[in-house]
Amino acid sequence: MTNNWNEYKTGVLGGWPVGVGYFSVSFGFGAMAVAQGVKVLEATLISLTNMTSAGQFAGLTLIVAGAALWEMVLTQLVINSRYALMSLALSQRMGSKIGLLPRLIIAFFNTDEIFALAMAREQPLTVPYLLGLGLLPIAGWTLGTLCGGLAGSALPQSIRTALGVMLYGMFVAVVVPPAKQKRQVLWAVLLSMGLSALFAWMPVLNRLSQGLTIVVCTVAAAAACAALFPVKEEAAV
Repeated sequence: MTNNWNEYKTGVLGGWPVGVGYFSVSFGFGAMAVAQGVKVLEATLISLTNMTSAGQFAGLTLIVAGAALWEMVLTQLVINSRYALMSLALSQRMGSKIGLLPRLIIAFFNTDEIFALAMAREQPLTVPYLLGLGLLPIAGWTLGTLCGGLAGSALPQSIRTALGVMLYGMFVAVVVPPAKQKRQVLWAVLLSMGLSALFAWMPVLNRLSQGLTIVVCTVAAAAACAALFPVKEEAAV
């Protein structure tokens, strides 16, 4: 019992910096969601039940555009497909002693940062440690959305409208640094921009819905970069 508690506390201590970072990012999501007409409670529930930054921002775009449910599902499947691979890798580190239910709970909060912390741990992964690792990130992501939504609802309409550019600023901040360092990322960005422009301006392509456009551009750019810049097996191991 004592060992489980120590493992849980170790996980909580490891996850608190992630929780703080998640609070700041989800604060922006909550404020922008309210600015787009989503209710505070609805935005908070989205963060509580999803916990995926790129997926939620893309989903918010589709919600505002009135996209169909199948477009939402397909978009989330494409954007969040990396989590399936991350969960497979994490599952191999868990061992056979961890049952199905704990694995499902752990998979729910298996984000990029939590995955990195878990895989970097030299000691064996345990259920108490992983549950503690995910506690504060979930709390930070949800609470940040709630606070951002409440703050956004109290702001003047002009400021709430201006928050609509927050999404684009965030993506620029995320994409530009790695694009300057790796040409593969740069080409992926350029291909995505070119495809998005085609779907926005071409007479036939611009009739497609926004959700389907996101999916096609994502898959096409990823497939093109996979063909142009294949990863050697020795480097992938």
